[in-house]
Order: sequence, then C-alpha cells, then structure tokens
Amino acid sequence: MAAQHEVTANWMRQPEILGTAVGLDGAGNVSLLVYVDQDASNAGAVIRNLPRDVHGVGVQVELTDKFRSMAQPSAGTSHTAIQTPPIQLGTSGGWRYDLANGFCCGGTLGSLVSIAGVQHILSNYHVFESDIVPGGNSRVAMTGDPVIQPGLIDVNCNAANAQDVALLVKRSSLPASNVDCAIAAVIPGQVRTDGAILEIGTISSQTIAASLNQAVKKSGRTTGLTRSKVSGLNATVSITYDNECAGGTAFTKTFTGQIVVTNRGSRFLNSGDSGSLMVEDVTTNPRAVGLLFAGSSSTAIANPIDQVLSFLGATMVGTP
Repeated sequence: MAAQHEVTANWMRQPEILGTAVGLDGAGNVSLLVYVDQDASNAGAVIRNLPRDVHGVGVQVELTDKFRSMAQPSAGTSHTAIQTPPIQLGTSGGWRYDLANGFCCGGTLGSLVSIAGVQHILSNYHVFESDIVPGGNSRVAMTGDPVIQPGLIDVNCNAANAQDVALLVKRSSLPASNVDCAIAAVIPGQVRTDGAILEIGTISSQTIAASLNQAVKKSGRTTGLTRSKVSGLNATVSITYDNECAGGTAFTKTFTGQIVVTNRGSRFLNSGDSGSLMVEDVTTNPRAVGLLFAGSSSTAIANPIDQVLSFLGATMVGTP
C-alpha cells in the first residue's frame, strides 16, 4: 500500500490509467494492480512505460473498459418481478421519476439499514437521487419522493405499474464523499422488517472487512444471485457518472480505499445491479462486506460497507 500510495496520483494523471489496487499475481504474490483503459489508442505505450516493480513490489497490468456507475437497463431476470408486500430486497427498484431523455432508469434495492430506529432501504446515490438538474424531466430528486419496486426499467417506464415501498431521504453522498450511497425510509408494511434479500435470506447485523481472495456473493436486479472473489484492496479508481437518466456524462469521480471484485464477462455485476449488497459467501446469515456501485466488463467496484454505514449513521438490519 505504501508503494501504491507513492505512485498512484502521478500515474492517474494519465487518462489511460483508470485506477490502482493491491492484489495478487498469478503466483499468489502481493502486487500492485494497474487498471488501463483497453480502448485507449495509446494503451500499449502507457503499459510499456510502466515500471516492472515499485520498491520490489511487482506491477501487474489489468486491461479493462472504463468503470461506470451501473444503473442503466439490461436484460431482465426474476429479480425484476413485482412482489406482494412486504417485499424482499435484492430486487429491481429506483426513484419513481427516473425518466428523462427518452429513457427510464433504475437499479437495485439492496438491503435494509436502521438509522435512529427507523428502517431504510439502502442503495446507491445514482439509483435514488442523482437527478440534480431540471433537464429532460423538468424535476430533480427531493426528500419525500417515492421509491418504487420494480424500477421503471421493468414496468415499461410507467410508474403506475409499480408500487411505492419507501420515501427518499436525500443525503447527497456525491460528489463530495468517498461513498456512493442513498437511503429511503420504508413505508410501513411494504418491506420485510427482517431485511431478507432474494436468494440470500436474512443477513447478519455484523459486518466484515474485505480480504484478498475472499468469497463473496450478491443479489441484484439484473444478474440475480451471483458469486465471485475479492481481487483487489485499497483501490483508487476513476468512475464515470450520468447526471440524469441516460443524459450523458455529468462528472468523473475518483474514489479511494475501494474493494475490487472479479467480474469476467459482467457475470457478477451488470447494468442495473447498482445498489446490491455484497456479502460473504456463507449459507446462513452472511455478514455485509461492501455496497456495489460501479464496474466494467471485467471488474466490479464496491464501497467498504463500514464506510457507507459511517457516512449514514446507520447499522445493518439482520440477525445479531
């Protein structure tokens, strides 16, 4: 991590370098991972100019497409169906008015947290409240706006075909903070009070820090229940965001201290899975590891869950 800290800021002045992390090479040795934009015209030259090691720590290049927030529509799964209340989480959902520019958007209602004794659905900022300019839909996200299940992307962009399950509480985690999170206060009777997640069930109220090669799983809108492993720690990554549903790039945000997960072929995380809770891959009452929010076709990115909970002043709803 000391070697990573020494070089990251300088390397990331090159737009072709999307991030760094601490990981393992093929032989299981700790190495410095460097994520390079595979679509950059001069990616080869950038790679050739990277050193083979930094103070004896090997440098390993990972080619990837750009990291993006993952709230756009993709192919549906069983996690897109409307549920009979009280609903389980790990399901399609989003801001009721997430419609603009000829598109509708949404993501995943990830998990349940408690703030001052009140239960809230946890998801991402870019799923619940990223509309901050009155552009294509002539409105912005406001505290008290309904959050629906399923999301607009799964009800033909017609909110009348979905149900209100919570009310947005704006916390504006982005762009200033180091987490991409948002919450909505549960409407009584609309969400299971034990916080059960589709295909995972109830979780622990305790959390666990990420570790290299840690087995993890998540339940999300698009890819449902998927499993992978942690491939990088302490990542510094650059993420591209839209300001409004399919409204083009609004800003690029650099996060530090993030968790990297293997995502070959987008099989672990895909568009629409944003907001999914990543937990340890155990059968009963798994502990939360991170909040998934972005990625590429080869790599998924999660905020460490304790950073998210600290920002919100929240605790996980689960089994003690």
